[in-house]
Amino acid sequence: MPKRGNGDRRERRELRELLDELVSHVRALTRAHRGMTADEMHYAQQRLEWLADEIWRSATDGPEGVDNS
Repeated sequence: MPKRGNGDRRERRELRELLDELVSHVRALTRAHRGMTADEMHYAQQRLEWLADEIWRSATDGPEGVDNS
């Protein structure tokens, strides 16, 4: 299989870690959502939004150590 360019998530550790954290969080929510309080749901939603923002930032910043200015 040919090697992908610098945008590949396997080459971008921060992006890979954030995506793994998002998947873990969603899996935990899937298991626990029925028993969650309103406050827990609110916190879970805030965390999802934060992770989405961090993933977007990481994905659009380019590879680690590269300045896209």
